[in-house]
Amino acid sequence: MDFKILCNHVIDLVKEVGQYIKENQAKIVASDIESKGVHDFVSFVDKTAEKMLVERLKTLTPEAGFIAEEKTDTSVGEKYNWIIDPLDGTTNYIHGYNPYAISIALQEDDNTVLGVVYEISLDECFYSYKGADAFLNGDKISVSEANSISSSLIATGFPYYDFDDLSSYLKSLEYFIRNSHGVRRAGSAATDLAYVACGRFDAFYEYNLNAWDVAAGAFLIEQAGGMVSDFKAGNDYIFGRTILGANKNLYSEFQNKVESFF
Repeated sequence: MDFKILCNHVIDLVKEVGQYIKENQAKIVASDIESKGVHDFVSFVDKTAEKMLVERLKTLTPEAGFIAEEKTDTSVGEKYNWIIDPLDGTTNYIHGYNPYAISIALQEDDNTVLGVVYEISLDECFYSYKGADAFLNGDKISVSEANSISSSLIATGFPYYDFDDLSSYLKSLEYFIRNSHGVRRAGSAATDLAYVACGRFDAFYEYNLNAWDVAAGAFLIEQAGGMVSDFKAGNDYIFGRTILGANKNLYSEFQNKVESFF
């Protein structure tokens, strides 16, 4: 499989679907919004966008299966599987707020080999594939060179339905507010991770995320020279519900500090 050619096709696809998403933002009304759980929303746009993505990806890689947020297709591939979030940041989107993004990753034998995050509102496409650098709209990107928490801008995501670790999270948040350049919460984990990959953020952490939220962005950080793990410094960050990422200079200090709170 030629991952470079495939990546170019995926870039074209996310831009096409992104245009559909953007054009329909003003058409969303309250009756279009469904609740999948506490603070977890979906609209016809999410569902239609995912169908568009899945149908095209099937033509590109008929042998691949899918792990997709809206479960448009639940087939499992023997070797290849796409991990898809058709609209990461739905709450932002339905309120007319940015950012919101499409996130697509391809796994080969459980290893990510391609990742694309398309932040729709700014028309920024972050992408990489096995054996390549990481790019933003054709320009090579890399993680930052910050070497301490005290010199870093930290990104995070607030818990929105699992509050069991809220107390621990708030303690961590207070620490980073007091001891870094600041903390930002954008509302789209895929975008946060892409921003770490291009050096806008120095580090990111969040718990209770799904594979489709993080698979592409985590791959981008690694391809851009950074490090990603779960909170305990393990490799179970795609399906394990906790993730953090940072550049290599900062990773150890950041990971140790995050783990100390959880």
